Amino acid sequence: MSFDIALSGIQAINEQLTTVSNNIANAATYGFKSSRANFSSVYAGTKANGVEIGSITQSIAQNGSAVTTGRALDAAIDGRGFFVSRDLQGGLTYSRVGIFSADVQGYLIDSNGKRVQGYGPTTAGSALGAMGDVKIPTGQIEAKETTSIDYVGNMSADWATKTVAGFKANDPSTYNQVKQSLVYDSLGAQHTLSQYFVKTGDNTVSVFYAFDKGTPGTAANATLTFDSKGKLTGTANTGTLTFPAAAGAASGSVTISYAGSTLYAGDATTTTNRSDGYASGAFIGVELASDGSLVAKYSNDQSQVVGTLAIATFPNEGALTATSDTSWTANANSGDPLYNTPGVGLSGKLTTGTLEGSNVDITSELVGLMTSQRNYQANSKVLTTENQMMQALMQAL
Repeated sequence: MSFDIALSGIQAINEQLTTVSNNIANAATYGFKSSRANFSSVYAGTKANGVEIGSITQSIAQNGSAVTTGRALDAAIDGRGFFVSRDLQGGLTYSRVGIFSADVQGYLIDSNGKRVQGYGPTTAGSALGAMGDVKIPTGQIEAKETTSIDYVGNMSADWATKTVAGFKANDPSTYNQVKQSLVYDSLGAQHTLSQYFVKTGDNTVSVFYAFDKGTPGTAANATLTFDSKGKLTGTANTGTLTFPAAAGAASGSVTISYAGSTLYAGDATTTTNRSDGYASGAFIGVELASDGSLVAKYSNDQSQVVGTLAIATFPNEGALTATSDTSWTANANSGDPLYNTPGVGLSGKLTTGTLEGSNVDITSELVGLMTSQRNYQANSKVLTTENQMMQALMQAL
């Protein structure tokens, strides 16, 4: 009986060593979670019958240290949750390894070539698109026609007063200042909108518009009225210019807002001169944002969200079934996954440009290794002692 008990101890220690050695071997593996072999006693009725490994506990809740990579498509989850990937057979796997890239078809994939799951771009009437494979559009982003311009500046109360009737665009002495704003037509072609500012009274500034090299009309496009403190009064603080169709583009209309502009003494200044349009741009790359958004960037300095990563959490994440490639699969004991975007609900936030390192504590594992060695030696001693006793007994017969 004691021989069988000692043998069970050696077998259990061998299984424990497998767990410890696997932990040590994966000390540098991104997203790896260490495991612990749990011993449990074995009884036959009321008699002790040795020991066995009763269970393996995964330390999934313990996060590994963050390793900075600086790569735009690397991400670590700060908190609970797993990245979700789909293999070719449609099976879902869950991982803490946030190494992503785009395949030849433009789909976002993980480091094992599986398609990452996420939410598509926002659709009408919904905060997020449908969950599924994330596709990165690599074509041109369409041009946006300019419809509004925000202009904020100080018109200067020191300007000399002039008359509307005497304004001429080709005579700088008939206006106080001219400013240009960039506008884009429906095809993304760039045009120039000139704004001629004419101070027509102590608290009044008229503005004339010209498109490209055109000539302004004889009537002011906007009249700005200021109070005695130099601030705009009333609601008439905008002007509108309709520009003609050009080179296949449709005609358009631009509204210029002067909200926030002032008429103070001193130099005339411009603090904002911003239009809402832009030319078409070519795709130049993609990066992850901390909220899980996949942001495509274009050569015209524009960007757009093309998808949002999904994060899965489980009622009992410690019961997930570990597979290869540092991934897990769900089972009945882990419960069904709950999907969310990063930072929502139980899902942890993303730290971009970093990866989660292994959570293996080498010091603890080495101490466990030495403890296993002593236990192995002790059980071996039991076998040796029993063997000696059996030999002595045989010699005595």
